[in-house]
Amino acid sequence: MKCPVCGMDCVKSAKDILALLPAVFLPCAECSMRTLDKRAPLPTLEFGQPCPCGKRFIDEVFAHMYVIMVEEGDLLPTDPLISVGSPLVHPGYAMDRPPFLPQKSLTLLTAAATKKTAERLMEEVPELRGVIKKENFIPGIASPDIDSVPRVYELLAGCDVRADIFPIRTGPLVMYKQQSRIHIEFPRGGYPKIRAVEQQVGNPPVRYFVDACSGVGTLGLAAACLGVPHVVLNDAWYASAFWSAFNLEVNREYLRIDRVRIFEQEEDMYKHPITREPIKIAETEGEQVIEVYQGDFRRLHTVLSLDPPPVTALDLFEKKDSPALHQIMNDWKKNVGGVVFIP
Repeated sequence: MKCPVCGMDCVKSAKDILALLPAVFLPCAECSMRTLDKRAPLPTLEFGQPCPCGKRFIDEVFAHMYVIMVEEGDLLPTDPLISVGSPLVHPGYAMDRPPFLPQKSLTLLTAAATKKTAERLMEEVPELRGVIKKENFIPGIASPDIDSVPRVYELLAGCDVRADIFPIRTGPLVMYKQQSRIHIEFPRGGYPKIRAVEQQVGNPPVRYFVDACSGVGTLGLAAACLGVPHVVLNDAWYASAFWSAFNLEVNREYLRIDRVRIFEQEEDMYKHPITREPIKIAETEGEQVIEVYQGDFRRLHTVLSLDPPPVTALDLFEKKDSPALHQIMNDWKKNVGGVVFIP
């Protein structure tokens, strides 16, 4: 599949990604492992090379990046190793041990690197797929107030498209995202949001499911893979709605659909980064009806079929604001009805 960001072949179908597991981050018999203290400086400005199998332990990769960043003046030799940044592996899933990284399997989120350094990192560190400038905000829409101006991180070098894997009872789900424009929600052990969807969908599955604040579509596509015949995904932020539609195509082999029709491409959606009135972005043809909208979830009832009333997931950011949350849920029940839950 062609990557919508860089145009290269860094995007694979769910079936191809899952074929890499579980061996993708496991060492071979010849791999070496040096564990480093992330809270201390690198003992010496040296790093080990990848094993002939092409993998290298993650701490050694960080040592390599640390040396480059010290040489470029972005870090001091007295800075701790953790100052390099945060690792986002591709594909991401809950791991019980640190990974041995193959080529193009790591996105670096860093507050220290300049664009010049990032370009050098991409040239010299084979495990990297992209370098993102971390800022002190959450990219995309970070509150229910869609009148706020969304902000995004800067992609300094490479490509920032990566996938996370979520296990559901019918098999794994693969979710791609452009990490500089989507908030980070790395898969956690136990996958509580997925478990909440499985409980609400039931077995046999409910007939209709709405993921009203879908992000890149994880909960809605989980419901679809669990067999719900009609699923709606929606997000006001263009990048989230676009990747919801894209992930529908990525996982199509595990759905009862014949075709995905995408009505708007990312470059067109960028012109209306936030919309209030829902715009249909994609829909399927086949046994399952899956629709993707971009719009304010408060207006989604204007385009929803309400017979039968759906089971709705409202995965909002501000879950701690109880009065606002209760008002949102009451308004949804009034306009849409059905079961509403906060995953």
